[in-house]
Amino acid sequence: MDKKQRIAEENEILLTLWQQSQAGDSVAFCQLADRLYRTLFNYASNFSPDREFVKDAIQELLIHIWERRQTIHIQFVTIYFLKSLRNQLLQEFRRSNKSYAFLDIDDIGQLSDYENIETEIEKSEAYSESQYKVRTALNVLPKRQKEAVFLKYYEGLENEQIADLMQVNRQSVANLLFKALSTLKTRVALIGLLLLILNVFND
Repeated sequence: MDKKQRIAEENEILLTLWQQSQAGDSVAFCQLADRLYRTLFNYASNFSPDREFVKDAIQELLIHIWERRQTIHIQFVTIYFLKSLRNQLLQEFRRSNKSYAFLDIDDIGQLSDYENIETEIEKSEAYSESQYKVRTALNVLPKRQKEAVFLKYYEGLENEQIADLMQVNRQSVANLLFKALSTLKTRVALIGLLLLILNVFND
């Protein structure tokens, strides 16, 4: 099964759970949240290194969506939740003036001065030298480049979907991905690069 098929099948499962949730099935909503939690957490970690802040944001999002479930129409569940989380995080950053978060969130262009999303990089034996190099390379990418890489290669979204989620045009997404991969290729051997990216985001 290729990745597009897997994504389509996963979306069907999520849609079923969502439809059950809309009907008031709290168990189905918990199952939906459980399936999406890791993706939401990994995505939000591109915006903030504060794990507790991220967890709280996801919890608030889930409560908000549950309360509004009957008025929400969803076609692609993962995209809807990611987009909602992104908007919530940016609003929270504006309210709280968190200095580490999305340094120029009002600028639709590229973000600069990327700060690591982790306070330190694990160097345990569980990581190969190549994985460590990819993780290090990802951590020096500008925030929007890393976000685009996450959505493209971890979530398997099309450029048009990424553009909608990130609120930029399709060409901007292509530019972000090209620049990100160019940077990564200068730091890591091309062979197995994308596989290593997936493994790093999956940690």
